[in-house]
Amino acid sequence: MCSVGDAFSVDVADSLETKSYKCKDCQNEFQGMGKKIICPTCLSKNVEVA
Repeated sequence: MCSVGDAFSVDVADSLETKSYKCKDCQNEFQGMGKKIICPTCLSKNVEVA
């Protein structure tokens, strides 16, 4: 059986929590979520939780 439309009501944004990060290379502070955080300004992976 196949269902079409929004059969599942899943709100991913409510279940994931954003954290504040700071880039160690360019000092940019930003919000992010996930496992592989990359600075949106310089694309560095050298970030830490702020």
